[in-house]
Formats: sequence, C-alpha cells, structure tokens
Amino acid sequence: MTTQTTAAKTVAAPGPNAPSGLIGIPANLGRALATGGSVLAVVSTFLAWTWTAAYPGDLTVYGYPGGLQVLVLVGGALATLFCLASYGVKGLGWLTPAGADAAVKYAVLGTFATAWYTVISISVELGGVVNLEPGGYVVAAATLIALLGALALPFERPEPDPIDPEAGGWEQFKHDAGHTMAVLRAAFASGSPRPVRTLPSYAEILVIVAVLAIALVVFTYGIGTEYDEQFVGFLITAGFGFSALNRSGLIAHASQISARHQNITVCGAFVAAALFPFTQTDDQYATLGVYILIFATVALGLNIVVGLAGLLDLGYVAFLGVGAYAAALVSGSPSSPFGVHFPFWAAVLVGALASLVFGVLIGAPTLRLRGDYLAIVTLGFGEIFRIAVNNTDGTSGPDLTNGSNGIASIPDLNILGFDLGVAHDIAGFTIGRFANYFFLMLLITAVVVLVFRRSGDSRIGRAWVAIREDETAALAMGINGFRVKLIAFAVGATLAGLAGTVQAHVTYTVTPEQYLFAGTTPPNSAFLLAAVVLGGMGTIAGPLIGAALLFLIPNKLQFLGDFQLLAFGLALVLLMRFRPEGLIPNRRRQLEFHEEADAPTVLSKTGA
Repeated sequence: MTTQTTAAKTVAAPGPNAPSGLIGIPANLGRALATGGSVLAVVSTFLAWTWTAAYPGDLTVYGYPGGLQVLVLVGGALATLFCLASYGVKGLGWLTPAGADAAVKYAVLGTFATAWYTVISISVELGGVVNLEPGGYVVAAATLIALLGALALPFERPEPDPIDPEAGGWEQFKHDAGHTMAVLRAAFASGSPRPVRTLPSYAEILVIVAVLAIALVVFTYGIGTEYDEQFVGFLITAGFGFSALNRSGLIAHASQISARHQNITVCGAFVAAALFPFTQTDDQYATLGVYILIFATVALGLNIVVGLAGLLDLGYVAFLGVGAYAAALVSGSPSSPFGVHFPFWAAVLVGALASLVFGVLIGAPTLRLRGDYLAIVTLGFGEIFRIAVNNTDGTSGPDLTNGSNGIASIPDLNILGFDLGVAHDIAGFTIGRFANYFFLMLLITAVVVLVFRRSGDSRIGRAWVAIREDETAALAMGINGFRVKLIAFAVGATLAGLAGTVQAHVTYTVTPEQYLFAGTTPPNSAFLLAAVVLGGMGTIAGPLIGAALLFLIPNKLQFLGDFQLLAFGLALVLLMRFRPEGLIPNRRRQLEFHEEADAPTVLSKTGA
C-alpha cells in the first residue's frame, strides 16, 4: 500500500520546471516570455512600422501610435496586465477572479493576430517585407515570443478516453483528433470565478458606469473605423479581448453587479446610447446608428416570438413592412392614394394596429401547427405579403401601394413643432437629420425593452417559457397553448409595426424589395432570426448586440465583394459551433449546451 501511494505521488508531482503547457518550455520561463513579449509589443507601437504613408493609418511616425498600432497597443497593454496579475502583483488580483492563465493566452493571441495581420498586410499591399521599418520587425518578433510563452503556461490535461485495441486506422485517427481537441479546450479553459464581494451601492453604480463608458468607446471606435484594414483589426482585437475578459472572470463579475441594479443598468445603457450622436462630428455614422436601432428593435420583437414562446417565424419582416406601409399611406406622401396626413402619434397607432391585425389574422389559423410546419407557413406569409404589395399597383390589382415603385417622397416627421428633417443646435452640438431619428428610435427601443421585460416577468411570460420548453407538458398543466401563442404572435407583430412607422420616414421610400426573406442587407427575416440566435434567445441585450453586429459587419465588409456573404456565413458557422448559446445567453439555455457547467443556485429570470 505504501508502494502504491509513493508511485501516485511520483506521477502527480512533476518537477517544478517540468513543461506542462502546449509547448515544451518551463512554465516560469514561458510566463516571463509572455510578459516580456507583451511589454515589448507595447513599446513597438511607438516606433515606425513602415516608411511610407501609402499604407492607411500613417504608421510612419515615431512616438505616436496610429491606425492599427493603437489596437496592438490596447491588446499588448491588456496582455501585460494579465501577465502581471498572474505573478500575484499586489493590486491586480481583481483582474483575474477566475485565474489569469487562460486570460493571458487569449490576450496574447489577439495581440499576435492583430500585429501579424498588420505586418502581412503592409508587406502585401506595399510589395514585400522591405517596406517594413524596425518597429514592424520588433512587433512581429515580440508578439511571437509572447505567444510561445503563453502557450507554455501550465494547465490540467484531460485523460484520453479508452479505445478498442482492435480499432482500425480511421477510428484511431478520430480518437486522437478528439483527444487533441479536448487538450486544446482544456488549455484555453478557465476556472469558475470567485463570487464578487458586496460593495457599497455607489461603488457598484460607478462600476456599471465605467462598463457602459467602455462599451460606448468601443462601439464608437468600431463604427468610426475609416478603412477596411482598421475594421478587420478592430474585430480581431475586440473578439480576443472580450474572450480574455470573459476567461478572467471580469465579465461574470460585471454581470453579477449589474444584476443587482438592473433598472440602473438599463437606464445607464440608454443614456450611453443617447450620448453616441454627440461623439460624432457629422451625420455619417448616425445613419448607421438609426438603422441599427431599427434592426435591433425588430429583432427584440422577434425574440418574444422565438426566444420566449419558441415559435419559429420565418416571415417576421413582413410585419415590419405592414407597419411601414400603413404609416406611409397616411404620411401625406403624394404617392399615397389616400391623400391624408396624420400626425406622428396617429401614424404610430395606425402602423402598430395594422401589424397587430395582420398578426392575429395570420396567427389564428396557423398557430395550431408546430415546428417546421409553422415555419413553412410563416415563410409563405412573408412571401405573400411582398408579392401582394408588388401587385397592388392599379394594373394587377387595386391601386393601393404603387406596386414595385413603392410609396415615395415620404415627408419627414414633425413632432410638436420639432422638425426631424433639419439639423438643430443643442448645447453647442449640431444634431443632424439622422441623429434626430436616432433619438426617436432610441425612445421606441426603450418602449420595446419595457414591454419585453414586463411581459417576460409576467404570468403570460412564464406561460411562453413553459410552451417553449415542453408544449405538451404545458397543456397538461392547464395552459391554453393556442391563446398564449397567439398573444406572443400579436405582441411581436405590434412591436415590429412600431419600428416600421419610423423606418418609412427615415428611408423616404417604402418598396417591396425591402422586405425579403433573405438578402445581402438587413433587415430581412433571415438576418433577424440570425440576430436573435447569435445574440442569445430569451434575453434583452442579446438580440440588441446581435443586431448591431449583423448590421455593422456586412456594412464594413463590403470590400470583400462577392465573398462578403461567404466570409460572413463562415464566421456565423464558427460562432455557432463554439458558442451555440449565443453571445449573451440565458442561463437556462447555456446549461443546455454546456452540461458540464456548474448549475446555478438560482436560475436567472428570463431576459436577465
């Protein structure tokens, strides 16, 4: 027995410098390389990376980072902080409540990817590595050294699964590949973050304000990227940076703090969003902002149907079209056959009620179906709507929507004497047309969020979740499944119509081609559904962030031309493979995809 104990100790206690990472380098040396390489990467951003200003961003200046150098500087600084925290430096322990090693790996990998993307891009666009200045060589070497050191950090290797000794070559290959993937997952895995200690209320509110301020800065930087290379570098840095913060446990701590002050967090998020137009010097990016809000609001309405009630609706964009057309018909447009001009509040009611009526009319005969059959029916409704408004041109049908030409020359809104179509000066800032509509759409988004929160926490919201989880069991418990699903369908349609009333005035023209099932530009039904699934079904922040990403990324990736949708689709496939629950998942849904995760003591509320 003593012999067995001694043998076990010998196996489980390797030497202090024995390599235990992905690379056979002693752990202490690897940590030093990661730290030194990260510091050197930060220093290299103050050197010139190329000799000519022909490359975007002007990387020729010494002592002043510019363009992609700023992203490498941010990534290197984050990696340096995590490396110092891994040494137990006093005052940095709060950075890594879930452990530092996994965060170091992600931060270093992101810095390496951004730096080498920049170096390769310079070499390709300018015609070879001879166009690199010393700073380019330094950052390439520094980030490579840091990456090698980070990959040498120790982790607990999983034991390989047993395999049949008589297995063939293919089975052996699959077994080895599966074990290799398990080792890679373990290498980048982190532990459970320690519980965040209770801080004074004012301190926790300050933490929330700081998080929202950082989010506003990141979003403003991303939407304001001036050239393609900078946006690609931003995606790399933001993606790996978020992963590093998540692995360190900071995201979990921020979530716990914000959950204690949900109302303050929601209000603070809207205040931060309202500050966005004031960060812009013109109306260019406010245009993207208002379209993102329209897309996000419609996605949040779809989240009631798909995320809460579990109804797969593939024709949801038609309700947006119903609201837009209804508002356009009473807008005073010369293309409208009615020739009436309703005030904004009346147009909003008309658009919302029209979508509500269509939602009830379509849902009443179809919601007794389930699954794929319901999806096919809703897909048919979306196409029927588009074909119907295309044919009501006075030739193929009644003269109502002006056919394929749509309803044009929709006038700008005028609310209580405030003309949203002209620029206004507020506190020394010039607020343009799209910024005016941005504020209006932000108000409507707040209404939709309020409806989502209140309905999700109500009895009807609990009934939606019950129907989503197991409709048969819910019916057996006395829930009127048809009534509950019809309410979800009607509420979702109403919220989409509400957003459609504003979209009609923002775009000046409403045409059938704007409401397709799938297309290269959102909003369409496929992109709306992708925004809900990508962001996280059943949550509030998930569809909002998913919609922002799905609108912004294709807009910024237009330089890919015909390969734009290919790259975009590949990114979605990879994201769904490695994070199927979405970017901001509901806790219940997260446990469905990650059974090995620890079950929470108390399940979070729907939409938390």
